[in-house]
Amino acid sequence: MNRRKTLTTMAMSCLLAAGSIAPARAPYPADPLHSPMWTAHAQTIFGDDPVRFDPRVKVSYPEIAENQRSFPVALDARGLGPDLGSVRRMLILADLNPIPIAIDYRPDGAEPYVATRIKLDQRTPVRGAVQLADGQWLVSGGWVDAAGGGCSAPPVSRVKGDWAQHLGEMRGEAWPIADGASRLRVTFRHPMDTGFVANIPTYHIEQMRVTGPDGRLLGQMEIWAAVAEDPAITLMPRAHPGDTLSIAARDTNGRAYLAKVTVARQSPLPAATGATGR
Repeated sequence: MNRRKTLTTMAMSCLLAAGSIAPARAPYPADPLHSPMWTAHAQTIFGDDPVRFDPRVKVSYPEIAENQRSFPVALDARGLGPDLGSVRRMLILADLNPIPIAIDYRPDGAEPYVATRIKLDQRTPVRGAVQLADGQWLVSGGWVDAAGGGCSAPPVSRVKGDWAQHLGEMRGEAWPIADGASRLRVTFRHPMDTGFVANIPTYHIEQMRVTGPDGRLLGQMEIWAAVAEDPAITLMPRAHPGDTLSIAARDTNGRAYLAKVTVARQSPLPAATGATGR
C-alpha cells in the first residue's frame, strides 16, 4: 500500500513538473440570465481575463424581435465614469446564435458606443461585453424573444435577385454631438450571407476602419455574418464639424469599400411636434 502511494505521488509530481496539468481556472461569475452557453462563450471570448457583470454597460434593444433578420442593438459604455477612458474593446453577441459574435469593436479615438442590426436565430440572451485597459471584461444584457430562423433564412436581396446590382453601395452621415464627438452612421448594400442557406456560401463584410482628416485611427472593428443584411453601423468618433472622416471596409471576397463623410456644421433640427399638416 505504501509503495503504491509513493508511486502515485511520484507520477503526479512528474506530470506537474512537465506542465501536463494546468492550474484550475478561476470560475466565471454566475450568469444572471442562466444561459446554457454562458460558460462555453466565456471560455472562448474571455479566457483567463477577469469578468464581472456591470449595469453601467448599457445594452439597448427591443424586448421582442419583430424582425429576426434585422434586430437593432446598441452597446453604450459611456456611463463607466472613471473607467471611461480605458475602454479598448466592445463586443455585441447573441448566446444562442450559430454565429454568436456580431461585432468586435475597438474605439481607438471614439466614444465607447456602437450600434447595429443583427440576426437572431431563436430566443436568446443578447449581450454587450466591454474590455478595459487592465484586461477585465464588463458584461451586461438580457433575454430577447424571437421567432427564429434569422441566420438560416436567405437575404431579401437574394430572393429578389438584385443583390449584385447594388453590392458595395455605401451611404454615410455625420453630425456633431457634445464634448467634441460626432455621431457617424454608415450603411452598406451587402447580403451578409451566413453560409447556412443551401447553395449560398458565407459572404460578409469582415472589417471596417474609420480615420480622421489627419489619418489618425478613430475606430476599427471585425464584423461577422451575424450582422443583418445591408449593415447599418453607428459610431461616435471624436471629430469636429467640418472634419472629413474616411471609412474603409473589406468583405470576405477581398472587395474593398471606401467612402468619405464630412461632419456637418450642426446637428439635424428636431422634427416639429403638434403640427396638423394643413
